[in-house]
Parts: sequence; C-alpha cells; structure tokens
Amino acid sequence: MRVPIIAGNWKCYKTVAEAVALVRELRQGLMNIKGVEVVLCPSFVALAPVADLLKPTGIGLGAQNMFWEDQGAYTGEVSPLMLKELCQYVILGHSERRQYFGETDEGVNRKVKAALRHGLKPIVCVGENLAENEAGRTAEVVERQLRAALRDISAEQVRSLVIAYEPVWAIGTGRPATGAGANAVIGQTVRGTLAELYGKALAQEVRIQYGGSVNPKNIAEFMTQPDIDGALVGGASLKAADFVAIVQETVRAKQ
Repeated sequence: MRVPIIAGNWKCYKTVAEAVALVRELRQGLMNIKGVEVVLCPSFVALAPVADLLKPTGIGLGAQNMFWEDQGAYTGEVSPLMLKELCQYVILGHSERRQYFGETDEGVNRKVKAALRHGLKPIVCVGENLAENEAGRTAEVVERQLRAALRDISAEQVRSLVIAYEPVWAIGTGRPATGAGANAVIGQTVRGTLAELYGKALAQEVRIQYGGSVNPKNIAEFMTQPDIDGALVGGASLKAADFVAIVQETVRAKQ
C-alpha cells in the first residue's frame, strides 16, 4: 500500500514571519491526521525556523530547489549539504524552474543524483505545456522528462523518490486536469515508463502525485483515482484552512 503524500509548495510567497505564522496555524489542523504524509516546502530563507517548528509534529519539510554541487564558488546557489541538515525532501525540475530559469532535463538529472547521494528525497516534476498537450504529445514529453531525470538512477534509489505529474497548463490557471485524465497519464505513461526501466513491481511501489490547480473542492476527484498517490499543492497550500481540508479529503478518499 502506497502512503499518500500531500506536499505544499509555497513558491516565492511568505516572509519568514508569515511562514512561521502559517506553520503554527497548520500544526493545529494537521497534528491528529493519520494515514497521509504531509510535507511543507517554504522558501530557502524560512527553512530553518520552519524546521524548528515542525520537529515535534511528524510533518515533513522540503526545499523548492537545489544545486547539484556540494560546495564551491556558485553565488546564490544552495547545495544538498546545506539542505540535508534542515529538510527531508526537495522539489526538482518544477516547470517554473524550467520555464523561467532555463533548467534542462540534464540539469534535473544531476540534481536528482546529488539529492539522493546525500539522503534527500527528490520530488521529481514532469509535465507537458499547453501546446504539447493540444498537439497530442503528452506521453512523449512526460516519458522524455522522466527517462532523463532517472538516467543512471538505481532501482533502490527510485524507491525513495516521489514523482509529481504537473501539466504546465493546469498550474495556477484554475484549469485542472480531470481526475481520469491525470490518472491515465500517471498510470500509463509514468508507471509504464517506470515499469520499462525497473520492472512492474517497482513501478507499483513508487508514489506519484498530481499537481495543478488542486483545491479542497476537487481534491477528492484526484485522490479516488487508483494511480494517484497524493498532490503537489501550490496556491491552496498558502491558506491553512484549504491545505488542512485537502489533507483531510485525501485521507477520506484513500480509506
């Protein structure tokens, strides 16, 4: 049984003080929820204070990005050595990193390797843009991104990572995929590619999230699908009541 995982990606929102206030509010609503893993991903500057607040809770902590080198003259970058002292997860290959900062499939692969080398659990993002979707290239693009991200990654290492299918056209647009549509991509393309690379049994072990305009009203549509194991939540993770409701609905849907 795959334990569902709900991760909140706060992106470039919340000052340190605001992040601390949000975590304090979230702790109250999430403390007694069982049957789902919850991960919060604030900005780099808020990681340390949020880590302190989460220590007694069982709520996980993740970074939103990471450089692939351990250290060096890389002004502005954050290394896996810095992150491993603070968090357990790191989001890699998010479409906004690809779109705005020129990240490539090769670069994502280097980051995945570096994260795994230091015991961090990558949340590896894949997904097609609107033009690719409308051209019927979803499977081609998702498979290419996934194969590239996992190049030279062992079966044992794959067991510790999470994959997030996030169609770019659904992120922050209020136009989510349908539950059935997301499940088809995840079940056929993502798990299918994993099965080709590592075998069918392992493909059934890996947790795969959906992301893209997830909210309390539509989360059940995704969580009732057999191949979707959670969500990577953007805007709705910035509001404590909405994020807690998403976690609660996930537990109900997966029971």
